Amino acid sequence: MRISDFYDRHPINESQVLDAVRRVRGGVDGGLTADDLFPFDQDHYGGLGAVDALARRAGITARSRVLDICAGLGGPARFLASRRGCRVTGVELNRGRAAGMSRLTRRVGLDRLVSAVRADATALPFASGRFDVCVSQEALLHVADKAAVLAEARRVLTSGGRLAFTDWIAHPGLGDRERARLAEWMAAVTLQSLDGYRALIGRVGFRAVHAEDLTDEWRVIVKHRLAMYRALREETVRRLGEIRYREYDALLAFFLGLIDAGKLGGGRFSATR
Repeated sequence: MRISDFYDRHPINESQVLDAVRRVRGGVDGGLTADDLFPFDQDHYGGLGAVDALARRAGITARSRVLDICAGLGGPARFLASRRGCRVTGVELNRGRAAGMSRLTRRVGLDRLVSAVRADATALPFASGRFDVCVSQEALLHVADKAAVLAEARRVLTSGGRLAFTDWIAHPGLGDRERARLAEWMAAVTLQSLDGYRALIGRVGFRAVHAEDLTDEWRVIVKHRLAMYRALREETVRRLGEIRYREYDALLAFFLGLIDAGKLGGGRFSATR
């Protein structure tokens, strides 16, 4: 599956976020804040705590110029701006998600601090040394040339700038057939191992590389996400249709099976330029 197709069909999207906010608040007009979006716009594993963990590892402060690579709908970018007071540029290739990031950000009045740029992460449209921090969450699995993304992140970072990101990782035993199914179902074009990522980050020129295995933590999160998704079956079928509901249910169940079998997991990485 192409990455654009995967996110065009993803159940978490701008309209779903606003519908969820509408149910809670009774409407989305007037006085909407980033905090109203946070329970629904964090399309990654670990919620706000995971974003905060990256911010700590990257040393983000109000003075930081932050680049969020493959920023999606911009939930983490808005969280960083609202909590740290920093300026964040979100790069996103998918047209609909980049536009959704801009619209949601304007709705909550953070467009002075957060901007969306539609671009390819392997060829960033920024001058060298433009940013102090680069972050990303569960995105590089969709990029075949991970070295190009990491090299571009290093190029746009100032000397001493920090990289911090999370991604899915392959453990020993993940077979070719399972890799092919992940590519077909969720555009996971390549999966690195924890050690493979550590080596790759070093090869493109980063130093002080640190890697953490998050597999046990993510196993709990995926189990909870699958249970929550199934609890919202009626609403999801009404919004997306029975076929799409079953497709995503099967994907989450497949994910959980691979994690339980010790074949798939998560990693968090940080390094210094």
